Amino acid sequence: MFIIIGSIIVFASVIGGYAAPGGHLAVLWQPFEFLIILGAAVGSFIIGNTKTVLIGTIKAMGPMMKGPKHGKTSYLELLSLLYSLFRLAKTKGDLALESHIEKPEESPIFQKFPNFSHDHHNVEFLCDYLRLLTLGTNNAHEVEAIIEAEIESHHTENHAVSKAINDMADAMPALGIVAAVLGVIHTMGSITEPPEVLGHLIGAALVGTFCGVLLSYGFFAPFSRAIGSAYDSETQYLHCMKSGILAHMQGYAPQVSIEFARKTLAPAVRPSFVEVEETVTNLTSE
Repeated sequence: MFIIIGSIIVFASVIGGYAAPGGHLAVLWQPFEFLIILGAAVGSFIIGNTKTVLIGTIKAMGPMMKGPKHGKTSYLELLSLLYSLFRLAKTKGDLALESHIEKPEESPIFQKFPNFSHDHHNVEFLCDYLRLLTLGTNNAHEVEAIIEAEIESHHTENHAVSKAINDMADAMPALGIVAAVLGVIHTMGSITEPPEVLGHLIGAALVGTFCGVLLSYGFFAPFSRAIGSAYDSETQYLHCMKSGILAHMQGYAPQVSIEFARKTLAPAVRPSFVEVEETVTNLTSE
């Protein structure tokens, strides 16, 4: 939603500011200039990136439009799920988790938290590390190193997409100059035409520079930052799970383990201690 609103404001401000003092909008419609800039940008994007990044860019359109998907409600659900799993492990041993993590889609615990359960990647991440506990892993430092490596790999893969889009944004002003130079070359071929014709041709050529700069700084660079912000939210979500798992491995009570996880969150998305306590108390009473 914010992407749409922001894009409308950028477009309306630039075009409105040009038209208000008497600028002729028809001059800005130069489809061949747009073809040069956007075509070259897309082509260079394909040349400079792997198939994984290209596919990831298409998939990133959803997160970019929706923004970060994890807010306070999402984290409250995650902390409640972790509390339920840790409480079961504390009372009946880590092996009691086995039936839940092997088939989470059939687990009565996971079914209580549908938003989390519908995210395949997060379910797999959590179940994989809880499975290590059922297999007898008890060295929290070793597990922490493995989790950090996986999160870093996930982070790097996601941010390759935002970096690729940002690189394309950086190239667009130069591609705008390419379009402008080609327009000037075309103009020089019509040097014998009257001034009104030459003026139109020169104006058309300058639209290339204008378009390249506007697309870069007004749209594609912000798109890159929006994608990066959405993926940063996913990384923070994994770090929250990591903190809870490691605290549980070190023998803390379920309430303490999820408090460790809660404290890793940014203030904007962090549920209060009271909110978490009330939620897990209701779980206990069910």
